[in-house]
Formats: sequence, structure tokens, C-alpha cells
Amino acid sequence: MPADDAADPPPADGSVPPDHDPAGSDLARSIARAYRGRAAPPGAGGRRRAPFRDGWGRAGPEPALSGARPDDRDPQPLDRLMSRLVAEHGWATDVAVHGLFSRWATIVGADVAQHCRPEQFVDGRLAVRADSTAWATEMRLLAPVVLQRLGAELGADTVTCIDVRGPQAPSWRHGRFRVHGGRGPRDTYG
Repeated sequence: MPADDAADPPPADGSVPPDHDPAGSDLARSIARAYRGRAAPPGAGGRRRAPFRDGWGRAGPEPALSGARPDDRDPQPLDRLMSRLVAEHGWATDVAVHGLFSRWATIVGADVAQHCRPEQFVDGRLAVRADSTAWATEMRLLAPVVLQRLGAELGADTVTCIDVRGPQAPSWRHGRFRVHGGRGPRDTYG
């Protein structure tokens, strides 16, 4: 091939000379021009592309391709997605408090957790149920220390008060052992 032919630029209308075999860089240039809208791609002949359909068969605009840099369309680690979801919806306090319920034994210690368990969290107040009046008294004495630990674990002002409840007393209003005319037996039920 003479050196003169290699230096000739392609025609301005985007067509390929008839005596030229499109291969290599010339083919790549013609395809690039076709995608830029300068010329129709070879063999297109006026056919229309079918609309893009997603996985559920819905038609819509064709999604943009992801580039070399990471973006939101790339696969994300689950912990990053969950953290973003919690932050967007303002669930940080709720998630922290639910973590408190699951980590109660590590926060207060195994002995206290065996006899006292958290029941409810509403407006900064944590309700704790003890299984006896002695443990309810113990939990009331430990409340300032537990509040400090909760502040360190969950953040300051998440839990502002601990309401300690004693054991639930059995009902004496029904059954064989019902006491008529009195207030029922006096025992240590809170």
C-alpha cells in the first residue's frame, strides 16, 4: 500500500470509498461516526430499536452505563446500605434501643440480666421488669450506674430515665383461693 493512500482522510460525508476494505482503524472510525450521529451504522437501514425493558417487562428509558468510578448503581456492601437507610429515615435511636434489648446482659451484667429485663422504651424512658421485689430494689439502686453505661453505649440523652417495675402479681379475684371481703393476701408483689 502506498504511503499516499494511508494519509488520505475519509470523505466528509462519512461514507467509505468503494475500493477500500474497512478493517482496523478505518472501521473503528466509521463505527464511532455512526454512534455520534454523523452516519447511519452499516446495515441499519431504518430499523427501530425495541424499547428497553427491565426485569419485570416494563418499558422505559435505557439505563445509563456505569463508568470507571464507583457510583450508587454499583453493588454496595449490605452494612453501608443499611446505615444509609437508617440515616435517611431517622431510625438511629430506634435501632440503638433495639440493640440495647439484645445486648442487655453485656450492659448490666449477667447477674442483673438474669433477674431484670427491659420491657419497653417510650420517649426516653426505659421500663425494666424485675422478677422479685428484692431485685426491683437492687435495680433502683443501680439505675444511675446503668444510665451512665447506656449513655456511653447508645449516646447521651437516648435513655433519660429508668422505670423499675416489680413482678406481676397473680390475680386473686377468680378461682378457688379468692378472698371474699378483703384486699387479698399481702405478699411481696412490687
